[in-house]
Amino acid sequence: MGTTKCLIFLSVLGFVSLVSSIENRSNGTPNGSEAWGYIEVRSRAHMFWWLYKSPNRVEDASKPWPTILWLQGGPGGSGVGFGNFGEIGPLDVNLKPRNSTWLEMADIMFVDSPVGTGFSYVEDDKLFVKTDVDAATDLTTLLKAIYNVNVTLQKSPLYIFAESYGGKFAVTLGLSVLQAIKEGQLKLQLGGVALGDSWISPEDFVLSWGPLLKDVSRIDEVGLNKSNSLALKIEQQLADGEYEAATNSWSDLEGVILLYSNNVDFYNFMLDEGNSPVIAKTKASRHLRKSYAKILETNGPDLGSLMNGPIREKLKIIPANVTWGGQSDYVFSAMVGDFMKPRIAEVDELLLKGVNVTIYNGQVDLICATKGTEAWITKLKWDGLSTYLNLGRTPLYCGKDESTTKGFFRSYKNFAFYWILGAGHFVPVEQPCVSLEMVGSIVNSPNKH
Repeated sequence: MGTTKCLIFLSVLGFVSLVSSIENRSNGTPNGSEAWGYIEVRSRAHMFWWLYKSPNRVEDASKPWPTILWLQGGPGGSGVGFGNFGEIGPLDVNLKPRNSTWLEMADIMFVDSPVGTGFSYVEDDKLFVKTDVDAATDLTTLLKAIYNVNVTLQKSPLYIFAESYGGKFAVTLGLSVLQAIKEGQLKLQLGGVALGDSWISPEDFVLSWGPLLKDVSRIDEVGLNKSNSLALKIEQQLADGEYEAATNSWSDLEGVILLYSNNVDFYNFMLDEGNSPVIAKTKASRHLRKSYAKILETNGPDLGSLMNGPIREKLKIIPANVTWGGQSDYVFSAMVGDFMKPRIAEVDELLLKGVNVTIYNGQVDLICATKGTEAWITKLKWDGLSTYLNLGRTPLYCGKDESTTKGFFRSYKNFAFYWILGAGHFVPVEQPCVSLEMVGSIVNSPNKH
């Protein structure tokens, strides 16, 4: 499919005025509250983005209004679909207003990344990215096209928020953005990076699964021994650089966990598989662990029908031969060699460069368990680690109600950690109140209470 190269003007009322020699496929709402479009990040590789303006936006030069860039997991998960309608956008999958939308605290940009995810697509299967770094390069190209011609966005500090595998994209993107800024290629202020239940160190997560489930009585000694055996095999494969083999063993380990736990939910170990309220609301299947994009064909509204139906009609610029999620499986397959690689060193480098790094984790998540997150944090070479680990934690509540503890918080210098109680993998949905307050604090929103 060919694309027309020409100057484009996007949106109205000055919110997103974008002029670029990129492909001419863009649109927005008449009042300027939303804008969306495609950027050709490489020849015949097209990335889709969607930007929302917060109704609470405050124009204050002394306290700039922030922008959140949301990166979904998978790899192959659609931020434009799942993150937007399933988690933090203004509307839910029933197109009803979401009371806990993060737009209360910031503008939000959703991106379908890597190319092939959601509404993003490639015209040649050879163009799928194979590494986290390649994905970050494409995202940086997109940000250059959008930010370098937009003074309003340049004044708005960008906070990269990620969920699940998106955390690996976030830290590699953060470093790529810093380099582009240093070289004068990108006009952007990086406010920080926030890693939500993020797959930063696969080794530490798989090693945590068996012991965690045994401690909460979800597996027995036999299941623990079989789980630990496979986890140690993965550890050795990673040490030997056998990353694709480690990915295959990871899949085998998930099967063992499911067998000996009687199908525990990987997104909430208090539930059985498929009972997660987030999965139920979006009708997403078990394959969500790999792509976020498979949809169960069940009665009632589901994310696939929504995105390929009314949302597609609203956007008006999706090519006729592109289906939302149609290439997502290929995205995961192309990255099989990078899937199990750790990105702890990238977190260290961000901290060294003075970037604000925040981690938040749901208490009952299994796939990216807090136990595993705490394990990889101890591997940081950051010079503030020892002091951080010896600090006390501050309890978190929902608003002024201090009758129930909703979480804990600890920070030192440019590193912070939020423990969110009662939440699984999808923190913004399962604990919306404390999550929203957390976001306000992270992005230093003028609207935070």
